[in-house]
Amino acid sequence: MTSDNPLVLHILAPMREGGLERVVAMMSTGRPTSVHVAAVVEPGSAHNHPFIEQLEALGIPVTPIVVGARSYFREYRSLGALVMRLRPGIIHTHGYRADLIGGTVARAHDIPTVSTAHGFTGGGRRNRFYEWLQMFALRRADAVIAVSSPLAQRLADDGVPPMKIHCIPNGFKPLVATVSRATARKALGLPASTLVAGWVGRLSTEKGADVMLEALAECHPRWRLSIIGDGAEFARLRQQAEALRVSDRVTWHGSIANAGSLLSAFDAFVLSSRTEGAPITLFEAMNAGVPIIATRVGGVPHIINDSHAVLVPTEDPRAIAEALAELERDAAGAASRSQRARERLLKSFSLGSWLDAVDDVYRIVAN
Repeated sequence: MTSDNPLVLHILAPMREGGLERVVAMMSTGRPTSVHVAAVVEPGSAHNHPFIEQLEALGIPVTPIVVGARSYFREYRSLGALVMRLRPGIIHTHGYRADLIGGTVARAHDIPTVSTAHGFTGGGRRNRFYEWLQMFALRRADAVIAVSSPLAQRLADDGVPPMKIHCIPNGFKPLVATVSRATARKALGLPASTLVAGWVGRLSTEKGADVMLEALAECHPRWRLSIIGDGAEFARLRQQAEALRVSDRVTWHGSIANAGSLLSAFDAFVLSSRTEGAPITLFEAMNAGVPIIATRVGGVPHIINDSHAVLVPTEDPRAIAEALAELERDAAGAASRSQRARERLLKSFSLGSWLDAVDDVYRIVAN
């Protein structure tokens, strides 16, 4: 969109760090004069939330919508007041809560709505209920952007009209430059010469950190594991590491802002997910030039293939362990794959082409 086009209001309930948040940040930095971001956050976090601080540092207009965890009516009214003040031409929602409440606000004000479906986590009854609510909201949106072909098919199968679905894989532009290996290792407190596999993500079942811990137990003891991220599974994963007797080989870094800039620290980046859309951490690893091992799930095989990375089946820790051993045996082959992966990132997932495709969706719903 240009400055002459209607304002786009992005709505999301951001976690402290995650792929969805980085997608919105990249979208916003790509069109800084025609976007505004509404970030739904809980009391006490508005003034130190890393997502809000990042947008402010990048010069992106952002309004915190400060409400309690279940203060849905207050959230509706606050978003409605913001819409009345900004008069956006498009409302773009991200995540089930924004899709449901932000989408309802948009329809009440007769504003076209676009939602990006970033993926579904599956899991227990509560998550499945949230997914049901989100799917209900997506069927009512004017357009839905799916970040991978499997996700687009899932949306159609669950009743989103096919003419509303637009398959647009995420694009990428680093928000912070990748630092050198030595600088990254120092920042993470890692020894200079130790073999380290890196794992980055939310500590939740669908991300498969437990599979990575099992893989570590099958690896040569030379390998260590750095886990960057936080989440509900943290305590259970710590217990699993102790039961597998690998606790002394695991470093738990917690959530780190701009973790993608530190991936150069690793001898391998492992994505052990059970389900994915188009993971931004994968793009960050491609950009960092680090050897990649990834499960063949969701949109991952549409982003990279065997010439760019070692792709393994999901739920297969032995395959991950064998891939790490292969990376150690054939460092030259791993480096060649990493170079091809970075070339593919630059050629096929540029920020400009991605934003142009999103702009086309905006034009469709605005007319």
